[in-house]
Amino acid sequence: MARIDNIIQQRLEKLQRIRQQGVDPYPHRYHRSHTTKEAITLFERDGNAQVSLAGRIVASRPMGKATFIDIRDSSGKIQVYFRSELLGEKYEFLKEFDIGDIIGVEGKLFRTHSGEITLGATDFAMLSKSLQPLPEKWHGLIDVEKRHRQRYLDLISNEEVGQIFLVRSQAIAAIRSSLDERGFIEVETPVLHPTAGGALARPFTTHHHTLDQDLYLRIATELYLKRLIIGGFDKVYEIGRIFRNEGISTKHNPEFTMLESYEAYADYNDVMGMLEEMVSYVAQQVLGTTKVSFGGNTLDFAPPWKRIMLRDAIYTGCGIDFLEHADAQSLRNAIQQQGLDVDESMSWAKLIDKLISTYVEPCLIQPTFVMDYPVELSPLAKRRPESEHLVERFEAFAGGMEIANAFTELNDPIEQRERFRQQEIIRAELGDEEAERVDEDFLLALEYGMPPTGGLGLGIDRLVMLLTNQQSIREVILFPQLRTK
Repeated sequence: MARIDNIIQQRLEKLQRIRQQGVDPYPHRYHRSHTTKEAITLFERDGNAQVSLAGRIVASRPMGKATFIDIRDSSGKIQVYFRSELLGEKYEFLKEFDIGDIIGVEGKLFRTHSGEITLGATDFAMLSKSLQPLPEKWHGLIDVEKRHRQRYLDLISNEEVGQIFLVRSQAIAAIRSSLDERGFIEVETPVLHPTAGGALARPFTTHHHTLDQDLYLRIATELYLKRLIIGGFDKVYEIGRIFRNEGISTKHNPEFTMLESYEAYADYNDVMGMLEEMVSYVAQQVLGTTKVSFGGNTLDFAPPWKRIMLRDAIYTGCGIDFLEHADAQSLRNAIQQQGLDVDESMSWAKLIDKLISTYVEPCLIQPTFVMDYPVELSPLAKRRPESEHLVERFEAFAGGMEIANAFTELNDPIEQRERFRQQEIIRAELGDEEAERVDEDFLLALEYGMPPTGGLGLGIDRLVMLLTNQQSIREVILFPQLRTK
């Protein structure tokens, strides 16, 4: 720590000397003619070129009356050559430079004897003096806690991290492009909800002082988007932050990014087709292929994806047919006979969810649709015409994790009210904070009539995990939730 303090003190002294020379170490602007990548491309095309570049110093190699400095911007890195003979007295100013400083440089591009494209500096400027030293292993910061807590250092130190978030940005753009081409319109719905609905999840609660009313950070955008379907928009989608007061794991973060889309006059079969085509398109646009490496496996997102029934998937995994166990105690006994420990307070629906996460999800490596879920697990989905117990719902899995969830949406207001009532009973009897709540405003909207609708929720973070071969959701969220130090 004392060594770091000494380095900071030395940099503060340099900062003072810079100011004493009448130089502003934090100027308002700098004209940059090209990025480093653009400059290299320009040289390869046209030969000698005069450019002005800017970037962070990541390496310095003084050689008496000449110095080589590497600077990096968001597009890449380039070597800069400073010569005392050309720069005169200003060359001495280089001694005030440190690794981490941001500088601007003007000059001509040339190729060194070793073949490296280099900028020969004719002038330069300090743009931002770095007072904190970069980590000693700046070329490969590996402290995971530090990487996530100080993401800016992670991005400076690890070039591959920036690539992950570039892929993320490109994937979201490709999703938008895919939906826009299908005639969907992008909309925005409230983040603060008077009722936490649209998903089985525990919400974050806040309070609006002027209204003197408790509000909830949204756990889904579903119920507002379906209001828009009722209002006459036939195809809508929203990409936005969702907040759920749940545990943190390699697959879960309390705030995450979700795509939700709704299409009138469609069902879950239509949504299945749209999803597999969209994800395939995204992979092709971002990576140039539908095949991606993830966790030692090669996943192929090219349609068609495998389709299996949930009942069959659970039976194959553990030999339990959930339709033969109509109540929670019977199902609990069957699960305990498998040697799986389950809490006595878990509802029948929670027990099914436990079976899925234990015996189904980890086994689904290639993209797979698991179809037709119990009605108790899906209070917003429409029943299958031939079944009292199952709804038209699918979850999409890949790489051993869920990436999407979709329904043929329930549009019968009377049945929807009863489903909500049953959820309230579960909440009251079992203390299940994740049960659905009655949303009277949504029920009123539904009573005006909602057309048959197919709805989709796609987890953006998990999709990016698959596209970038990352095993933790924290690696694909710029600022994941961390415990306060």
